[in-house]
Amino acid sequence: MTDLAPKYNPNEVEKGRYQEWLDEDLFKPSGDKKAHPYSIVIPPPNVTGKLHLGHAWDTAIQDTLIRFKRMEGYDTLYLPGMDHAGIATQAKVEAKLRKQGKDRHQMGREAFVKQVWDWKDEYANIIKGQWAKMGLSLDYSRERFTLDKGLSKAVRKVFVQLYNEGLIYRGEYIINWDPELQTALSDIEVIHKDDKGAFYHVKYPFADGSGFVEIATTRPETMFGDTAVAVAPGDERYKDIVGKELVLPLVGRHIPIIEDQHVDPEFGTGLVKITPAHDPNDFQVGNRHNLERINVMNDDGTMNEEAGKYAGMDRFEAREALVKELKKEGYLIKVEPIVHSVGHSERSGVQVEPRLSKQWFVKMKPLAEEVLKNQKTDGKVNFVPERFEGTLNHWMEDVHDWVISRQLWWGHRIPAWYNKKTGETYVGEEAPKDIENWEQDPDVLDTWFSSALWPFSTLGWPDTDNPDFKRYFPTNTLVTGYDIIFFWVSRMIFQGLHFTKKRPFKDVVLHGLMRDEQGRKMSKSLGNGVDPMDVVDKYGADALRWFLLNGTAPGQDTRYDPKKLAAAWNFINKIWNASRFVIMNLPEDAKPAHMPDTTQFDLADSWIFDRLNHTVSEVTRLFDEYKFGEAGRELYNFIWNDFCDWYIEISKVALNGDDEELKARKQENLIWILDQILRLMHPIMPFVTEKLWLSMPHEGKSIMTAKYPETHAEFENKQADNDMAFLIEVIKAVRNIRMEVNAPMSSQIDIMIQLDDEANKHILDDNFEYVENFLHPKDLQVAADIEAPKLAKTAVIPGAQIFVPLTELVNVDDELKKMEKEEKRLEEEVQRAEKKLANQGFVAHAPEAVVNKEKEKQADYESQLAGVRERMKELKESK
Repeated sequence: MTDLAPKYNPNEVEKGRYQEWLDEDLFKPSGDKKAHPYSIVIPPPNVTGKLHLGHAWDTAIQDTLIRFKRMEGYDTLYLPGMDHAGIATQAKVEAKLRKQGKDRHQMGREAFVKQVWDWKDEYANIIKGQWAKMGLSLDYSRERFTLDKGLSKAVRKVFVQLYNEGLIYRGEYIINWDPELQTALSDIEVIHKDDKGAFYHVKYPFADGSGFVEIATTRPETMFGDTAVAVAPGDERYKDIVGKELVLPLVGRHIPIIEDQHVDPEFGTGLVKITPAHDPNDFQVGNRHNLERINVMNDDGTMNEEAGKYAGMDRFEAREALVKELKKEGYLIKVEPIVHSVGHSERSGVQVEPRLSKQWFVKMKPLAEEVLKNQKTDGKVNFVPERFEGTLNHWMEDVHDWVISRQLWWGHRIPAWYNKKTGETYVGEEAPKDIENWEQDPDVLDTWFSSALWPFSTLGWPDTDNPDFKRYFPTNTLVTGYDIIFFWVSRMIFQGLHFTKKRPFKDVVLHGLMRDEQGRKMSKSLGNGVDPMDVVDKYGADALRWFLLNGTAPGQDTRYDPKKLAAAWNFINKIWNASRFVIMNLPEDAKPAHMPDTTQFDLADSWIFDRLNHTVSEVTRLFDEYKFGEAGRELYNFIWNDFCDWYIEISKVALNGDDEELKARKQENLIWILDQILRLMHPIMPFVTEKLWLSMPHEGKSIMTAKYPETHAEFENKQADNDMAFLIEVIKAVRNIRMEVNAPMSSQIDIMIQLDDEANKHILDDNFEYVENFLHPKDLQVAADIEAPKLAKTAVIPGAQIFVPLTELVNVDDELKKMEKEEKRLEEEVQRAEKKLANQGFVAHAPEAVVNKEKEKQADYESQLAGVRERMKELKESK
């Protein structure tokens, strides 16, 4: 046995422990082929920076599940890895280089990519250090990275197969374009924000000189790409002008007036300019009417030669200059300020430009139909909470083709080559043999393309004979935030089903967002983020893990609360002190915990073991149902209330007594219950439970490989539970009476207990030693026919009423003197309030709220005074 410090110090407890676990290879699968496999692949953090509280939340839940299942005897695999995070990481490195006065285009692709690899290595080491501080039991021998050799092979295979199946194609479409990073974005990489803007009302003259139509647009700079004006079919206002031509202001080009169902006749003037190269809806209109597509912008958001004299100007500068010219030339009717929702790049923050571009796409409808069909079978992916399945289904039902090419250098290069002579396209897992005649597509794949393969590519796929793939796929549980159902969860499901014919994971456990104390989302702009490593340094990893698991419900947001972390530390300190007490009270030759002899149990023993059984049963069930907050409450109540506050206190009677046999039995019971508590708590609090478990008699190298507690039929004893509940209520009631009248626990008092049922008398008789120790009675009467004393403090509990004669609790003369002083003070307060309220100047001129407050004070003082006088009357009558 090891001596424990008087106070819990997380830094001392956690120091060096993680490395010891690694040195002993405790994180690897057991290799027991008879055991059921249980696997979790970590949601790979981006190598863009340090982990935040959301990552800590993810991993705390995952590691708790893995440790729980490992102790239950499962062959567990918790696989680590990281994501190259294409656009996000490239944006970070480019920003760093800009500060150094460098530009990736000047550096060249090879030199730039080397810089990104250096960044990746730096932050991968930081992230691994954070995993260690959190205590994550990851099998690092299987660590993966989305750009490693095996995953790259899987990416190429998937791309080529989808291409050959006609599910990947290259074409010109309107996509979201980031002018700063100069790359395409998928719809879900666009964040919509409310921006100040305007409707610019512009005259478009008829080519025949017969007048003009009024067009309202929020983006006048795109008018250089207008190829038509559209009205709704059947709109009576415009039936006579359909087919006529308009002159594009300042440009002079003629454009037709057409009818199309895209136009809402109720919105604005019912006339819409059509710019097929710069609006997704206009693109569809253009396809239906065979309109020309005119791109008016360069990749960097400047205007191109189609914009005439505005060529080379930034798009927003061009807008300002163009509006001035429209006004000068008499085309501008009015400018109507508005606030509207505008798309911004998630990574660079700049306003996204809808733009015609040749890109690679995944045809999503057939893949989405596979998911929707599978969700109606027994092999579906289960969502926790269940309501988020509707989120998945809704996205799959309304899915758009996925633009997967990115104009970046960091990522998986698209496995497509173009013949320099013939222009033909070759798509393959390997480069063409006569490579000198071919040029590879310069673009890379969207980072989610490789992340979508994560649950199976990390396990060796496409080698379906790989032992890890055969044993651990499909994985069991995915834990992540509900905010990336669209980004990642959905993609893993359709890729998993398409390529393995199996769901990639059985359950998806979704948590909410971590918010600050005011309920705001944590963000850099608000400066309200919290570094989980700072929390670990202050409170310890176990306290952070307890906070993250215990204060939440699946799918719900939670608030970061330092008071709850302090409470978590306090709870661990309570466990520490209880463990220290138990260990200090063991004999030198104490043996590891073993099953106690239930035939020798007294009431307290029978009760605590029944409560332990209940706790084991409930916590196991709640863990399996992912209800960690409820499991935490069960653990807290059993450990703090039942074990520490009651059973340990009751056991002190025997431990301090002369009966050596009874003392030995209590020691055996205490060590067994403590052992079970530490095992129950270990999945959530790995560090402190390991330290305490190794400090007491134990078998095995680590609590991590100890067996998780199970229920035992011989511990079931509902009668003991009921009887002990009655005894506890009696003790609590008398203690409360003592507190009310400031009667010290050391003083003996008369106690009268009037029973509702005489059958309960045996509980107090059989446990008189506890009654005597905790109640300190001078004279104890227990019966059903007790006559209540005239003057007493009373408490009503289930099954009884308790009376403590007042004369036993206080010195009447001393108490009367105190009451007389209090009476005088309250009389003066009442008089002061009456005088103030009798002052008509105060009542007439003071604010109503101030007058009402004074009236409330007067009523309160009068009520207190009446209570003091009633108490004085009772005391005088008792003399």
